Amino acid sequence: MRIIAGTKRGMKLLSPETRVSRPITDRVKESLFSVLYKYDLPEGKRVADLFSGVGSLGLEALSRAAAFVTFVERDAEVIAILKKNIEKAGFLKESKVIRANAFRVGAPVDFDQQKLALSGVEGYDIVFVDPPYPLTKETKAGSPLSGLLALLQRQLTPDGIVVVRTHRRTELLDRYEQLKVIERRRWGTMAVTILKKTGINDKQAGSYKNN
Repeated sequence: MRIIAGTKRGMKLLSPETRVSRPITDRVKESLFSVLYKYDLPEGKRVADLFSGVGSLGLEALSRAAAFVTFVERDAEVIAILKKNIEKAGFLKESKVIRANAFRVGAPVDFDQQKLALSGVEGYDIVFVDPPYPLTKETKAGSPLSGLLALLQRQLTPDGIVVVRTHRRTELLDRYEQLKVIERRRWGTMAVTILKKTGINDKQAGSYKNN
Protein backbone atom coordinates (compact mmCIF):
# COMPACT_ATOMS: atom_id res chain seq x y z
CA MET A 1 0.00 0.00 0.00
CA ARG A 2 1.08 3.55 -0.63
CA ILE A 3 -0.10 7.14 -0.58
CA ILE A 4 -1.08 7.93 -4.13
CA ALA A 5 -1.46 11.73 -4.25
CA GLY A 6 -0.68 14.95 -2.43
CA THR A 7 2.37 16.02 -0.46
CA LYS A 8 3.37 12.44 0.44
CA ARG A 9 2.65 10.92 -2.95
CA GLY A 10 4.40 7.59 -3.46
CA MET A 11 5.18 6.93 0.20
CA LYS A 12 4.90 3.22 0.97
CA LEU A 13 2.91 2.26 4.04
CA LEU A 14 4.16 -0.31 6.51
CA SER A 15 1.73 -3.17 7.11
CA PRO A 16 1.58 -6.39 9.17
CA GLU A 17 3.50 -9.26 7.56
CA THR A 18 1.05 -12.00 8.47
CA ARG A 19 -2.54 -10.82 8.61
CA VAL A 20 -5.63 -11.34 6.49
CA SER A 21 -6.61 -7.90 5.22
CA ARG A 22 -8.63 -6.10 2.58
CA PRO A 23 -6.26 -3.39 1.38
CA ILE A 24 -7.90 -0.87 -0.89
CA THR A 25 -6.19 -0.76 -4.28
CA ASP A 26 -4.58 2.39 -5.63
CA ARG A 27 -7.11 2.57 -8.46
CA VAL A 28 -10.09 2.33 -6.15
CA LYS A 29 -8.61 4.80 -3.65
CA GLU A 30 -8.00 7.30 -6.44
CA SER A 31 -11.58 6.83 -7.68
CA LEU A 32 -12.95 7.29 -4.17
CA PHE A 33 -11.06 10.53 -3.54
CA SER A 34 -12.12 11.81 -6.97
CA VAL A 35 -15.72 11.39 -5.78
CA LEU A 36 -14.93 13.19 -2.52
CA TYR A 37 -13.50 16.15 -4.42
CA LYS A 38 -17.02 16.83 -5.67
CA TYR A 39 -17.92 17.64 -2.07
CA ASP A 40 -14.80 19.81 -1.55
CA LEU A 41 -13.19 17.10 0.57
CA PRO A 42 -10.79 16.50 2.23
CA GLU A 43 -8.76 19.75 1.95
CA GLY A 44 -8.89 21.77 5.15
CA LYS A 45 -11.35 19.35 6.76
CA ARG A 46 -11.44 17.31 9.94
CA VAL A 47 -11.47 13.59 9.28
CA ALA A 48 -12.00 10.42 11.29
CA ASP A 49 -10.71 7.07 10.03
CA LEU A 50 -12.58 4.27 11.84
CA PHE A 51 -11.29 0.69 11.79
CA SER A 52 -8.28 2.47 10.36
CA GLY A 53 -5.82 -0.38 10.16
CA VAL A 54 -2.42 1.05 9.21
CA GLY A 55 -4.01 4.33 8.12
CA SER A 56 -4.38 4.09 4.35
CA LEU A 57 -7.45 6.34 4.06
CA GLY A 58 -6.61 8.79 6.84
CA LEU A 59 -3.03 9.30 5.68
CA GLU A 60 -4.24 9.76 2.11
CA ALA A 61 -6.55 12.50 3.40
CA LEU A 62 -3.70 14.21 5.26
CA SER A 63 -1.51 14.03 2.18
CA ARG A 64 -4.33 15.76 0.32
CA ALA A 65 -4.36 18.64 2.85
CA ALA A 66 -6.90 17.48 5.43
CA ALA A 67 -6.51 19.61 8.57
CA PHE A 68 -6.63 16.80 11.13
CA VAL A 69 -7.32 13.06 11.26
CA THR A 70 -8.39 10.93 14.23
CA PHE A 71 -7.56 7.25 13.73
CA VAL A 72 -9.64 4.69 15.65
CA GLU A 73 -8.31 1.11 15.76
CA ARG A 74 -8.58 -1.62 18.41
CA ASP A 75 -5.67 -3.93 17.49
CA ALA A 76 -2.51 -3.02 19.44
CA GLU A 77 -0.18 -4.61 16.88
CA VAL A 78 -1.77 -2.70 14.05
CA ILE A 79 -1.70 0.54 16.05
CA ALA A 80 2.06 0.18 16.52
CA ILE A 81 2.46 0.06 12.73
CA LEU A 82 -0.06 2.87 12.23
CA LYS A 83 1.97 5.14 14.51
CA LYS A 84 5.12 4.35 12.52
CA ASN A 85 3.32 5.30 9.30
CA ILE A 86 2.11 8.57 10.81
CA GLU A 87 5.62 9.41 12.01
CA LYS A 88 7.13 8.41 8.67
CA ALA A 89 4.72 10.73 6.86
CA GLY A 90 5.44 13.59 9.29
CA PHE A 91 1.82 13.98 10.41
CA LEU A 92 2.22 13.66 14.18
CA LYS A 93 0.86 17.16 14.84
CA GLU A 94 -2.10 16.68 12.52
CA SER A 95 -3.32 13.37 13.90
CA LYS A 96 -4.46 11.45 16.95
CA VAL A 97 -4.69 7.70 17.49
CA ILE A 98 -7.38 6.19 19.71
CA ARG A 99 -7.33 2.52 20.65
CA ALA A 100 -10.98 1.52 20.89
CA ASN A 101 -13.80 -0.45 19.32
CA ALA A 102 -15.24 2.04 16.82
CA PHE A 103 -18.67 0.42 17.10
CA ARG A 104 -18.70 1.58 20.73
CA VAL A 105 -17.10 5.04 20.51
CA GLY A 106 -17.65 6.14 16.92
CA ALA A 107 -15.48 9.16 16.12
CA PRO A 108 -14.75 10.83 19.49
CA VAL A 109 -14.79 14.61 19.23
CA ASP A 110 -11.87 15.55 21.44
CA PHE A 111 -9.69 17.88 19.41
CA ASP A 112 -6.50 19.23 20.94
CA GLN A 113 -6.97 22.93 20.22
CA GLN A 114 -3.25 23.56 20.59
CA LYS A 115 -2.70 21.16 17.73
CA LEU A 116 -5.79 22.07 15.77
CA ALA A 117 -6.43 25.80 15.49
CA LEU A 118 -9.87 25.56 13.90
CA SER A 119 -12.89 27.61 14.86
CA GLY A 120 -16.58 26.93 14.48
CA VAL A 121 -18.65 23.86 15.29
CA GLU A 122 -16.69 20.95 16.69
CA GLY A 123 -17.17 17.74 14.79
CA TYR A 124 -15.91 15.83 11.80
CA ASP A 125 -16.47 16.86 8.21
CA ILE A 126 -15.88 13.34 6.95
CA VAL A 127 -15.77 9.92 8.61
CA PHE A 128 -14.43 6.80 6.93
CA VAL A 129 -16.07 3.58 8.17
CA ASP A 130 -14.18 0.49 7.03
CA PRO A 131 -14.87 -2.52 9.30
CA PRO A 132 -14.31 -6.15 8.26
CA TYR A 133 -16.96 -7.16 5.76
CA PRO A 134 -18.67 -9.76 8.02
CA LEU A 135 -19.45 -6.97 10.50
CA THR A 136 -21.43 -5.02 7.87
CA LYS A 137 -23.62 -7.81 6.51
CA GLU A 138 -26.53 -6.62 8.65
CA THR A 139 -27.59 -3.06 7.86
CA LYS A 140 -31.14 -2.80 9.19
CA ALA A 141 -32.25 -1.07 12.38
CA GLY A 142 -30.74 -2.71 15.43
CA SER A 143 -27.58 -3.86 13.62
CA PRO A 144 -24.11 -2.82 14.85
CA LEU A 145 -23.64 -0.70 11.70
CA SER A 146 -26.97 1.06 12.24
CA GLY A 147 -25.99 1.80 15.83
CA LEU A 148 -22.65 3.21 14.73
CA LEU A 149 -24.28 5.50 12.17
CA ALA A 150 -26.71 6.75 14.81
CA LEU A 151 -23.73 7.61 17.00
CA LEU A 152 -21.82 9.30 14.20
CA GLN A 153 -24.60 11.71 13.35
CA ARG A 154 -23.92 13.40 16.70
CA GLN A 155 -20.19 13.57 15.96
CA LEU A 156 -20.42 15.19 12.52
CA THR A 157 -20.52 18.83 11.51
CA PRO A 158 -23.99 19.96 10.34
CA ASP A 159 -23.20 19.03 6.72
CA GLY A 160 -20.69 16.23 7.41
CA ILE A 161 -20.56 13.00 5.44
CA VAL A 162 -19.84 9.34 6.23
CA VAL A 163 -18.13 6.98 3.77
CA VAL A 164 -18.93 3.31 4.43
CA ARG A 165 -16.94 0.57 2.72
CA THR A 166 -18.63 -2.85 2.41
CA HIS A 167 -18.78 -5.89 0.15
CA ARG A 168 -20.54 -5.05 -3.11
CA ARG A 169 -23.50 -7.31 -2.20
CA THR A 170 -24.21 -5.31 0.96
CA GLU A 171 -26.97 -2.73 0.59
CA LEU A 172 -27.39 0.04 3.14
CA LEU A 173 -30.80 1.55 3.87
CA ASP A 174 -31.59 4.86 2.16
CA ARG A 175 -31.61 6.69 5.48
CA TYR A 176 -30.43 6.27 9.06
CA GLU A 177 -32.20 9.03 11.00
CA GLN A 178 -30.33 12.24 10.00
CA LEU A 179 -27.95 10.42 7.65
CA LYS A 180 -29.18 10.04 4.07
CA VAL A 181 -27.50 8.11 1.27
CA ILE A 182 -26.37 10.48 -1.49
CA GLU A 183 -24.17 8.15 -3.56
CA ARG A 184 -23.46 4.49 -4.01
CA ARG A 185 -20.39 3.30 -5.88
CA ARG A 186 -19.10 -0.19 -6.69
CA TRP A 187 -15.61 -1.19 -7.72
CA GLY A 188 -14.81 -4.88 -8.13
CA THR A 189 -15.89 -6.80 -5.03
CA MET A 190 -16.29 -3.70 -2.84
CA ALA A 191 -18.90 -1.01 -2.51
CA VAL A 192 -18.78 2.49 -1.05
CA THR A 193 -21.87 4.24 0.26
CA ILE A 194 -21.73 7.95 1.03
CA LEU A 195 -24.21 9.37 3.52
CA LYS A 196 -24.73 13.05 4.30
CA LYS A 197 -26.08 14.59 7.47
CA THR A 198 -29.40 16.29 6.72
CA GLY A 199 -32.53 17.38 8.50
CA ILE A 200 -34.67 14.43 9.53
CA ASN A 201 -37.47 15.59 7.24
CA ASP A 202 -35.28 16.33 4.24
CA LYS A 203 -36.77 14.41 1.32
CA GLN A 204 -34.26 15.50 -1.30
CA ALA A 205 -33.44 12.57 -3.55
CA GLY A 206 -29.94 11.17 -3.53
CA SER A 207 -27.73 10.41 -6.47
CA TYR A 208 -27.13 6.69 -6.97
CA LYS A 209 -24.34 5.56 -9.23
CA ASN A 210 -22.76 2.18 -9.90
CA ASN A 211 -19.49 1.45 -11.61
